[in-house]
Amino acid sequence: MTGLSASERQAALEQILIPARIVPVLTIDRAEDGVPLARALVAGGVKVLEVTFRTEAAAAAAKAIIAEVPEAVVGIGTVLNADDLRRAQELGARFAVSPGATPELLDAAAGSALPLLPGVATASEIMQTHAKGFKLLKFFPAEQAGGIPLLRALAGPFPKMRFCPTGGIDGSNVATWLAEPNVIAAGGSWLCPGSDIKAANWEVITGRCIDAMKHLRRR
Repeated sequence: MTGLSASERQAALEQILIPARIVPVLTIDRAEDGVPLARALVAGGVKVLEVTFRTEAAAAAAKAIIAEVPEAVVGIGTVLNADDLRRAQELGARFAVSPGATPELLDAAAGSALPLLPGVATASEIMQTHAKGFKLLKFFPAEQAGGIPLLRALAGPFPKMRFCPTGGIDGSNVATWLAEPNVIAAGGSWLCPGSDIKAANWEVITGRCIDAMKHLRRR
């Protein structure tokens, strides 16, 4: 029993991502950095966070953030298979993100209550995910796959699909991406690069978030 239909899971994900606009992609090497990093992001007005399953510390960091930073809306990224999806749900994540979309993962998502944002980069991948009931997708790697010209080309045959592009997006181009009508949010690591996390530059991260959100509001 999932408790939610495919359309309800998609709606729940939209309710998270549309107000967020920017979703920082977090690669956390030390579990103890998770909570202060999340607090720094939230203080800067960035509340929806993607903690990637790329490090051994990721699960512990995400668990701590969920427990100690209630203002944060935590998703788990780099979900590669059904086991990763199950682990993300057990941690208490609000959503999951994958870089691609295998049949196994899409089938697992259909049996899970956790909303999944699957990654696509081609028309065929969009067709495969759409056939499974997905209308909200991660466009990855966004810049490297063809950038905004490709996304605009895909809008023709897929007018109802919406995207959260990630990959090659930073402060210089995020507003341009968000101006596209089929983009509801954008992800990236520029708000909290690994060097700032390692150095515990929490105030710098907060300031960068404040500047980013002010810039988006001005547009």
